[in-house]
Amino acid sequence: MDVGSVIAGLTQGLGRHLAVDGPQGSQTYAELGDRVMRLARGLLSLGLEPGARVLDLQTNQNTYLETDLALAIAGLTRVALNHRLRRQDWAAIADDSGASAMIYDARFAEPADDLRSGFGEHRTVVIGDGPGRRYERLINDASPEPLLLDLPSHALISLNYTSGTTGRPKGVRRTHANRLSSALGMTFDVLGGAPAPEDVYLHAGPITHTSGLFTLPFLLRGGTQVILPSYDPEAVVDAVLHRGVTHTALVPTMIARLLALPDLPRLKNLRMLGYAGAPMPPEQIRQAYLRLTDGLVQYYGLVEAMPPVTVLSAADHALGLLDQPDLLTSAGRPCHGVDLRVVDSDGDEVPIGQVGEVLVRGENVMAGYWGAAGDSIKAVRNGWLHTGDLGRQDEHGRLWLVDRKGDMIITGGYNVYPREIEDVIAEASGVREAAVVGVADPDWGQRIVALYTGDAREESVADHCRARLAGYKKPKEIRRVDRFPLNSTGKIAKNVLRAQLESERPDE
Repeated sequence: MDVGSVIAGLTQGLGRHLAVDGPQGSQTYAELGDRVMRLARGLLSLGLEPGARVLDLQTNQNTYLETDLALAIAGLTRVALNHRLRRQDWAAIADDSGASAMIYDARFAEPADDLRSGFGEHRTVVIGDGPGRRYERLINDASPEPLLLDLPSHALISLNYTSGTTGRPKGVRRTHANRLSSALGMTFDVLGGAPAPEDVYLHAGPITHTSGLFTLPFLLRGGTQVILPSYDPEAVVDAVLHRGVTHTALVPTMIARLLALPDLPRLKNLRMLGYAGAPMPPEQIRQAYLRLTDGLVQYYGLVEAMPPVTVLSAADHALGLLDQPDLLTSAGRPCHGVDLRVVDSDGDEVPIGQVGEVLVRGENVMAGYWGAAGDSIKAVRNGWLHTGDLGRQDEHGRLWLVDRKGDMIITGGYNVYPREIEDVIAEASGVREAAVVGVADPDWGQRIVALYTGDAREESVADHCRARLAGYKKPKEIRRVDRFPLNSTGKIAKNVLRAQLESERPDE
């Protein structure tokens, strides 16, 4: 089964119901279905064969959903370009993917010049006014007749590039089966059941990232999707209060900005606030629960294993806040259809409670890496994805993510996990966010440096750490910063922080 065949009946029984309310206006299911089918046929009229890679450069807007669905129906492989990436990143992705066409928003006409030149105007589609074929004309000139290609489930639906936190971004080969598996997991494990037509999902963060996982679950059950062009905490509050939003998902950095709003009202209509992409400190979870909604749900996944892999439910959050505080630092239990193991360096399972590398198996696991990365990186072995995440499990199967293997700090011969220190610092009064990195040191091997945002004094944060951390885990340096550098998915860019701190070292 492929995504196109699943969404082919998009408008059945829902024609007049509101499907999308975004920056380019509102669309009923009938209008969305008509435009998507026309666009799928229009793209194939460019001479593209099923499987061809197509670059897609947009921000959050209605047409983002249209291209996502149309490319799937046409059997084309979408290569979404995050607009926050640098030009050289776009060029590297275009070259690595071997893309043969491009869809882009006219606002990116100037930075996308070099990319467009590789396809010519014949296979360049512009949303708005700019060089290339007009997006609207391509739709209007095409037939609305249903297009059913009956693609195999292992056909590629997208190439999704990693954020590059561990080096050059790698193209992850996602299949139609991966996408449908993720949609089922998001529906039943994260949402707790199929959305109803009266439910409204808010795309407040980039649809290229975690928010886009909710597109199919809401479309397939007749829900409405509200799209914000970019993240704005005040616009999120307004959407919940005045646009009927019932569900949304954010990364912890966005939730921190939401909690920092003065006179923040409790979002009573918001039945689910999902969070993912990075760990959220327990104190921030408590604040979100008390001040925003009691419908908190955490889900864990990777580019290589489409979320959800594990889920910490709303009930788990309530239990954690009542009498099991350790639950608030858990990533939850594996989802239906997902197998999970924690192993040592030899690949043997570690005892309950011990730390090892997290391995994942299931229909949500990628088909492998693309291009050069596919030849050199063996991340999937015997069906198991080696995630590079370190974690431990309890006797009930709950997973605790300790850290990334590459983020672990070795100082004075001890292994230190930055997340543990970050959670402690986040508990200090006046701290908003925290990040801990290891910096090369001639005496210690690596020294621990902690950075945080907020109005807490550095001395008080240091006192807080002294009272709660073992001696070898205490940061050698603590700094308050105005803001953290973020990568293209909204996570704190520790590689950038580490490089900045390393550059401050005097020449030896």
